[in-house]
Amino acid sequence: MQKYWGLRGHSMHAAVWAVSCVAIMIFGYNQAAAGGALAMKNFQRQFPEMDTIDTTGQQQKHNATIQGTIIGLYTLTGAFGALACTFFGDVWGRRKTIFIASTVQAVGSLLMGTSFAFSQFIIARIVLGLGTGGIIATTSVWQAELSKAESRGSHVSGFGISCGIGLALALWIDFGTSYVSNSFSWRFPFLFPILLSIIVNLTIFTLPESPRWLVKKDRLTEARDIFSRIHDTDLEADIVNREIRDVQLSLELSQNVSLSAMLKMGPQRTFHRVVLAAVIQMFLQMSGINSITYYASTIYEVDLGFPTKTAEILAAASQFVIIIGSIVCSFTVDRFGRRPLMLFSASAMAICMAVLTGLVSQPDNEAATKTAVLFLFLYYFVYVIGFLGVPFLYASEVAPVHIRAAVCGISTAVSWLFNFLVAEVTPIAFTSIHAYYFLVYAAINALCIPIIYFFYPETAGRSLEEIDEIFAASKNIFDPVRVARKLPRRRLSQFLADGKSGAGAEKEEVEYAVRGV
Repeated sequence: MQKYWGLRGHSMHAAVWAVSCVAIMIFGYNQAAAGGALAMKNFQRQFPEMDTIDTTGQQQKHNATIQGTIIGLYTLTGAFGALACTFFGDVWGRRKTIFIASTVQAVGSLLMGTSFAFSQFIIARIVLGLGTGGIIATTSVWQAELSKAESRGSHVSGFGISCGIGLALALWIDFGTSYVSNSFSWRFPFLFPILLSIIVNLTIFTLPESPRWLVKKDRLTEARDIFSRIHDTDLEADIVNREIRDVQLSLELSQNVSLSAMLKMGPQRTFHRVVLAAVIQMFLQMSGINSITYYASTIYEVDLGFPTKTAEILAAASQFVIIIGSIVCSFTVDRFGRRPLMLFSASAMAICMAVLTGLVSQPDNEAATKTAVLFLFLYYFVYVIGFLGVPFLYASEVAPVHIRAAVCGISTAVSWLFNFLVAEVTPIAFTSIHAYYFLVYAAINALCIPIIYFFYPETAGRSLEEIDEIFAASKNIFDPVRVARKLPRRRLSQFLADGKSGAGAEKEEVEYAVRGV
């Protein structure tokens, strides 16, 4: 068999995109599978400790707390799985890290699908989270580092499409097996992602390693080969030489490769970039998406009063909106940029959540409940356009090359920790303050708008090394947005040459951008 199947250029990008999509489907699937099982009678009989549908009063509140904790364990350990990438991603490489994380999640799925004791189910959720956290933290980095600047957004935004497919697949499988009268109804959905892990593990090593990681490890011959395949050109082509030189220069600028470097500014404003990556991941979770995704069937049944089967169909059908929104995102994220999409989504989500507060608070009003379904679907659509895949893409773009895996691991861990917070609080909040819980997310999404506008520079169309240049030319937290607007597109080596000469029109343009004059 030819190396990397003989793929080059667009065909290689397509292959990397396809394997990445299967890996991200695992994440999407695991996000929703448990939510569908919670409403199944067989599951409730097996684990009555988490039954919040057939209980009332204090017992319901107690079970809601247990349910939130157990479901949330997956997200809490997902943070640790993502953090592990701060070390293993740079030691083992991107491919091996994805392979091991995929294997761990398969073990978690097996334990969960074969659970009889509540204790085994708890352990299974822990293992599942570790594996899934590692997958999600590493896959976006691997894909971004194998993409050209002009197509990186559309390729990585495939995250949303594959995540949406995973979500929809989980809920439709849950719905289909809900007609089965024995424990197969919930065991099969939990076992299914093992198949996805097998696909990832069989294909990941047939595709290239990250060339930027190879340069970091001084494996220049391999890196040169992969860069030539990415650009579909000769090994000694100018663009290949420039790519390698820019990565080397970026690494030289960084110098200190210890993880403690993330807590220091340095010439590339490393700590500033870590904070940007972490905060946008926090907003991803605090947008309210998982308060709906994890408990979709329960919201439609308990809060909106739909019959059980209707609630399950609505929950499953809503995930197709995610796929549609992701397709829109893939066509717009490189054309319009990351900032406009994130600003649009934050604004639209704030409006949707505010409207849902009023509609869901009228469960006896049939028109209000039907309109609430519309706004829940609309919320999914606007969320996906700027918030499902874009924060993962953005975190991988703003991270310095020498600690990209570490920064993405930490930012993804932050996402998982806030994911845990949402999963823990949501069942309690819905049983306590009901529809007014949506107001919390309306306020958070509104707060997100000025933060993105003033602090997050545009990265669309920039090489990863050009993004290093934007931060190297910035002097404070407000500068990157202005610098990104003014800075011409060029190679990092050109920027450094201008910096050393201290002269030239481009140098003046950088200074102009920093001053914001």
